[in-house]
Amino acid sequence: MLKNFWYAVEFAHAVTRAPRRVTCLGQDFVLYRRRDGRVVCLSDLCVHRGGALSMGRLVGDDGIACPYHGWEYAPDGACTKIPANPDGRGIPRKARVDSYPVREEYGMVWAFLGDLPEEERPPIPHFPQHDDPSFRAVYFEMEIAANYERTFENVVDAAHTPFVHGTSFGNPDRPQIPDFEITGDDWSAEADILLSPPPPKGLWGLLSRTRPDTVVVTNGWYLPNIVKLHVRLPFGDLILYDHNIPLSRDRTLVKIVGYRNFFTGGWADRNALRRIEKILLQDRPIVENQRPELLPFDLADELHLRSDALQVAYRRRRRALIERGWWVGDDDTAAGDGPRRTATVIPSPARRDNPELARAWTHRARGADAPGGRTPDAPAEEETA
Repeated sequence: MLKNFWYAVEFAHAVTRAPRRVTCLGQDFVLYRRRDGRVVCLSDLCVHRGGALSMGRLVGDDGIACPYHGWEYAPDGACTKIPANPDGRGIPRKARVDSYPVREEYGMVWAFLGDLPEEERPPIPHFPQHDDPSFRAVYFEMEIAANYERTFENVVDAAHTPFVHGTSFGNPDRPQIPDFEITGDDWSAEADILLSPPPPKGLWGLLSRTRPDTVVVTNGWYLPNIVKLHVRLPFGDLILYDHNIPLSRDRTLVKIVGYRNFFTGGWADRNALRRIEKILLQDRPIVENQRPELLPFDLADELHLRSDALQVAYRRRRRALIERGWWVGDDDTAAGDGPRRTATVIPSPARRDNPELARAWTHRARGADAPGGRTPDAPAEEETA
């Protein structure tokens, strides 16, 4: 899993004033809207005893209170109230949770999960259809029991369509994939690929006057986890942006925003969603049974063909980012004794801005070395403001 990227963690319409838990990169976050509509994203892990802030309530000036001991946190993550403290006792500077930068774009809430300063952060990709009035959007999600890189690569794998999607948009009688050229930059890659489609069926078949021998499908990826599928049908364009959200190493939440410039009335939304669901249900058993479950780190560990060029481009770029230190590794994982034995702690920009507090509000693993030579099993001195 890659950190230091903008992740679309939830549909914008699903985020309200009620605290909402979301998961990404193995870490739980709480989302809610301030009174002015802006979205807050905090770690869903109270620094005091690990209570879930998403089970709490909004208080005061757009803050949130932990349901366990009532500790209150401001949108920037700083603790503003500890109810158990007697009057006059200050709040420790280290009493805070991670707060992550948030943007609302293209119908999604994006959180920057990492500690890079603003000027060094990779961009959010541009989805031009969102603001184009000729397109209508639908929103769909499905959880898949597979690693997100397997679900991610599946969508840019054109060669699987005749066999997995032969009744949808692949033709098993003509499975050949002509060579294609890739364009892109450090954060994206795409290609126009010629596919032979099957005859359109249902509503689409009724309104399709021609049956072309081939269709141009634009396939592409945007780091860290987004795939684009643009199918040019005889009667219009269908564009899917597929967000593969890593819930854990072996679970992925796929959130899709689909745009079409045909049948743009609300009456056709159900048909569009049913077709998206059908595609995912065809893919799901395939990726859930791939082995090895995790994508190999070395290119030589799997055999590649020219039709795999988009996957190879991703793996090469991924390797470079791993070497840069952007991979979520053991240093980002804390362990506990409960049923959910591990949790991921993704550094926020506040840790970089306050070096003395860089690890102050990290939940450490039992038995791990702790700052100052103290082990977690030893009692900690109480810090006062």
